[in-house]
Amino acid sequence: MESLIVAFGVLALVIFFLGIGVWVFAGLLVVSTLGLALFIDMPVHRIGTILAPLVIRSSTAWELSAIPMFIWMGEIILRTDVSTRLFRGLSPLTYYLPGRMLHTNIFGSAVFAAICGSSAATTATVGKITIPELKKRGYSSALSYGSLAGAGSLGLLIPPSIMMIVYGVLAEVSISRLFAAGLIPGLMIAGIYSVYVIIYSLIRPAVAPADTTAPTLREMLVGIANLAPIGILIGVVLGAIYSGLATPSETAAIGVAVTLVYAACTWQLSWGTFIASLKASVHTSCMISAIMIGAAFMSTAMGFMHVPHNIAAVIDGLALSPYQLIFILVLFYLLLGMFLEGISMMVMSLPITLPLILAAGFDPIWFGIFLILMAELAQITPPVGFNLFILQDLAKASIARIIVACVPFFFLMCFGVVLITVFPEIVLWLPDYLFQK
Repeated sequence: MESLIVAFGVLALVIFFLGIGVWVFAGLLVVSTLGLALFIDMPVHRIGTILAPLVIRSSTAWELSAIPMFIWMGEIILRTDVSTRLFRGLSPLTYYLPGRMLHTNIFGSAVFAAICGSSAATTATVGKITIPELKKRGYSSALSYGSLAGAGSLGLLIPPSIMMIVYGVLAEVSISRLFAAGLIPGLMIAGIYSVYVIIYSLIRPAVAPADTTAPTLREMLVGIANLAPIGILIGVVLGAIYSGLATPSETAAIGVAVTLVYAACTWQLSWGTFIASLKASVHTSCMISAIMIGAAFMSTAMGFMHVPHNIAAVIDGLALSPYQLIFILVLFYLLLGMFLEGISMMVMSLPITLPLILAAGFDPIWFGIFLILMAELAQITPPVGFNLFILQDLAKASIARIIVACVPFFFLMCFGVVLITVFPEIVLWLPDYLFQK
């Protein structure tokens, strides 16, 4: 019980510091230092000797080199015509589906997620093109906003994913296996969204206005041609990883090279664009690295306070079934998701939740995908849902209207969480097949 009080006390302090606007990195360091000083009376100079090697170890792991490269690849893509090509390519191909162009939000986000790795970037990039077009053509704004918010969060799940790399380093599991594990669940969630749009459009045809002009064969072929550069980039990145020819870090470098070549060959690469993309990737990478240092320090502090071990013992004493444990964690992460973004939510909770999951017999690869799905839910959960804010800015609509539009897609993603919990093979089959032990 004492460890539970300590854990909730630490959690409350973290939420307090983040709530008053303290940087995540600084908040984690301050809370960890206060925990060590107050709960186990550790001298301040001793705390410094613990932190120093953690800074080096947490920021120099070779696996982390993939993060700035994938971010840089995404930043270059954001400054090219990829999103425009994506919309032009998908529009004629979705004509015969009920809901028609509403599916461009879902398919476009799924495709863009496979070359970006960022939920916010996926939502913003796809939304800049689709929201004005769908509004101009008279499509339902609720379905337009909701489908984009839900599908935009797939940037965290469909590989390559920055969050997967962070989890892989912190949990000490294979990043390549995580990438493989996220593919089928990501496509499954996109499929669930698409089926919902189809059913809703059949029930209420007015949400997708009739378009009397069917695309010609030539327009369909032009659409496929517009998707070709994106398909090549996805094939290079994912093919190199899944074939075993390159590690995630090496694949990230290949992806950057291919993206630069594409931008140069299409006359979209200028010196200003190059420098702007590089600056943006450095900024984001430094932020993630700083958060990971803070997370490593917090994890070590929790260990010194024996919090994970004692909480695991308490939970074990409750004799919870695996499903009961997962249900408690779902509620826990839904609560955290109301106040924290995905990476912060993951790194601050992992020292407590990972030992519980391992003790209950769950696969750490499966838990990584479960955790990312919970982070995706956090992206569309008020009051701190990044995708909600991005959509509000893009659509110039009230936040209340955006939240209401996202409700069905929130529950659809919850259904996806239930599916991977009841059928863990959805997550584990592909990595087990590609990387047989």
